[in-house]
Amino acid sequence: MARRHKISLFIIAAAMVFLLLLVAFSDNGLVELHRLRVTHAGLLHENERLTQENLKTDHIISRLQSDPAYMEYIARQELGMVRSDELIFNFKGNPDHKK
Repeated sequence: MARRHKISLFIIAAAMVFLLLLVAFSDNGLVELHRLRVTHAGLLHENERLTQENLKTDHIISRLQSDPAYMEYIARQELGMVRSDELIFNFKGNPDHKK
């Protein structure tokens, strides 16, 4: 009787270990749940970054539509534009070089 009892306990323990491994490592198990949570957190972070980038872009668009001085600043900085009454001096050599 004791031997039968030990065999039953062993079978039950083996089944529990198998079920635990199945829950942990199956396609929809705990490992997959952890991976999905990490992916979700990354997507939330990326979404927040893109939201902030969109707000900055909307602000720039608004300024370009309503602020002539800002439009001139951008034209000068990004496009290298100058007014017709300005002179440009182009010096050769390294401008950071000090004698």
